[in-house]
Amino acid sequence: MSIIKPFRFLAACGFALLTLIAPLATDAQGQNLADDAELVETRTEVPRLRAAAAYVMKDNIVEIELSEYAGYAGLIVANGGLEPNDNSIFTKKYGFKVKFTLSEEESWSSLNSGRIAAAATTADVLAVYGRQFSVVTPLLIGFSRGADGIVVRNDIRTINGLKGKVITAAQFTETDFFVRYLAQEAGLKIKMLANAGEKPDPDKINMLYCADGFGAGDIFLRDVKAGRNRFAGCVTWEPKVSEVAKESEGKARVLTTNRNLLIIADILLINKGFAEANPKIIEGLVAGALEGNHMVRTEAAKHLAVIAKAFEWTEAEAKVELAKIHLANLPENEAFFAGTIDSAGSFGFIYETAHYVYGSELIGNAVDQDRFLAMAPLKAANASGAFKDQKASIEPIRLGVSAERNVDSEVDALLSKDIRFHFQPNSSKLDIDVEDNIAGLRSIAQLLKVSPGSRVLLRGHADGALVEQRRREGGEARARQTQLALKSLSKARCAEVQEILVNKFDIKQARVESQGVGADEPTGKGPDADRRVEVQWFT
Repeated sequence: MSIIKPFRFLAACGFALLTLIAPLATDAQGQNLADDAELVETRTEVPRLRAAAAYVMKDNIVEIELSEYAGYAGLIVANGGLEPNDNSIFTKKYGFKVKFTLSEEESWSSLNSGRIAAAATTADVLAVYGRQFSVVTPLLIGFSRGADGIVVRNDIRTINGLKGKVITAAQFTETDFFVRYLAQEAGLKIKMLANAGEKPDPDKINMLYCADGFGAGDIFLRDVKAGRNRFAGCVTWEPKVSEVAKESEGKARVLTTNRNLLIIADILLINKGFAEANPKIIEGLVAGALEGNHMVRTEAAKHLAVIAKAFEWTEAEAKVELAKIHLANLPENEAFFAGTIDSAGSFGFIYETAHYVYGSELIGNAVDQDRFLAMAPLKAANASGAFKDQKASIEPIRLGVSAERNVDSEVDALLSKDIRFHFQPNSSKLDIDVEDNIAGLRSIAQLLKVSPGSRVLLRGHADGALVEQRRREGGEARARQTQLALKSLSKARCAEVQEILVNKFDIKQARVESQGVGADEPTGKGPDADRRVEVQWFT
């Protein structure tokens, strides 16, 4: 969870200078820009890192940089705190010491150039920095489960409702990736605005960037409280998510968090030269981290004091923050990197998705994910037998909402998207040998896979031209009869999709519902657009 305070300060200073030169600058809506200090320049390419060099360990101490985030609690507990010490698991079991430094800067150049041995971040970052990043990842630390979120004005009910609107985020961080992923699933494109004065694209989600997630929340909150309507929402991280919603005076709400959307995966990055020269130390880092994760997973209360001291929290605050993360064990690690993890995003899925949603024009050509994988430490941990009793278990986090809640309400869906399935004429039979059909089925299955406990509602739509023809031929009675027949056909087609998802993609029956809409909700874009299955996703 990166908070880039130094860059935020520079951006603020730079803007102050701008206002001295042009104190009357305004945005596209005529609003004074003097209170937009959080905004930074939108980058059209990825920042360049310092040249790669191997980290060299001194005094038997491995230096690792973390940010203030409960997802790293297992590492800290394994070490007994931030400082090197003789009671650390890393020292006692594996013969080296670890020093953790907390920093809110993006330290990728320091990691790349060998100034630090390792750092923690989210998996999507590897896709962004690509070939220039000389690092490997041997470990899934865990998943963010509610630590990242989207806060929007009350009139926005779904991701689709952000179309044509402006939102704020931090570029090339998990906030940027989070909203890009959801936009892609909703069938929307992203427009990066150069500044607040640029006119938004009515057909895209429009992005303005701040130096960090806190700034993105602050500028949106100030806009809401001032009664302006420049921004529809912000993508940020806790505690800013809760703060913005609470202090908005009832004008904003949390649209979604990643509580049950597991695409923000925290991983350990190791300087590649150091990893290649010190395989046994990397094995010890991974095994020690897994042991620390297990300690927090099974007996969190016992370790609250160590966690709280490291982050300068109270123990009560530490307990609250731990509820927003999932620390990964060995079988979850193995499944994450193998692509077989149940109800969570795998490394390959997140990595490839990041390439897709950012696009080659922004982050360059894709680099094979294998470039970054170092799986020998996990194999060694498995062979040791120390974690043989662990089982993968990532359960949905319930919020006490009634199980009888009606999922047919569009306002409850996080997003909706249309899929064109190809059926045999006047039939509900779906040909699963057609590549478009397979792609559509996979996209629905993937939504359910990355979100534990989520459900989809399949709403079948049909072309209404036949209804109008029957109305001309036989009046309203004939038209109504045709409408009912189309509803029945569209319901049967959704049921066919549902059955294939259950039988061929191992999706539980209860997670997929279907509804026949027929020709009742035309798109206005012609018969091809009307013949579709609308997928509503409830997380």
